[in-house]
Amino acid sequence: MRLLIILFFFAGVFSATAQPFKEEIQAFLRQDSLQPQAPGQVLFVGSSSFRLWQDVQADFPKTPIINRGFGGSSLPDLIRYEKQIIAPYKPGKIVIYCGENDFAASDTIQAIHVFTRFKQLFELIRTDYPRTPIIFVSIKPSISRQRLMPKIAEGNRLIARYLRKKRHTSYVDIYHKMLDAKGQPRPELFVEDKLHMNRAGYLIWQKALTPLLVN
Repeated sequence: MRLLIILFFFAGVFSATAQPFKEEIQAFLRQDSLQPQAPGQVLFVGSSSFRLWQDVQADFPKTPIINRGFGGSSLPDLIRYEKQIIAPYKPGKIVIYCGENDFAASDTIQAIHVFTRFKQLFELIRTDYPRTPIIFVSIKPSISRQRLMPKIAEGNRLIARYLRKKRHTSYVDIYHKMLDAKGQPRPELFVEDKLHMNRAGYLIWQKALTPLLVN
């Protein structure tokens, strides 16, 4: 009996590890079952910078938005859950912010790895939505992750170059807008953890995205 209890315990741990953010995804699915989403909305999908953008609908009042930012997600998480949180919605546009946590997860992760992951996600979305506009918000520079900035800048460059060759895509550069005159992240844009943004940071994103979302 004791052996069975131990096995069940480790099975549960393995399951949780194998499917990160499962509870958050299930919460989205429950929400959608209670209130189905109308087609044609703008879908925001990505990591906590989207999840914490609590004023996103108010910032684009004439643009119906579905916000599916979750946890500290990385690009493999978006790939894993694409069929649950992207494919079902029939969005009019798809806005992606992801990749920052990929770099932070391991020192072995290089720009080419993040670019390859983004390309995989992009191609997966394109199988469901060949012509839907896809907007990628560049990976931001964070004070707490300054050591990663050279990799982030290179990852942004690779993704931007890739998207320039693709139809129905846009690359939104917020990276440089969040730097000061010395090329460092602007402290006034961040909350105490020096990773996530305050209202001033989100206003930069709002201004950069408005031409693409308001039409």
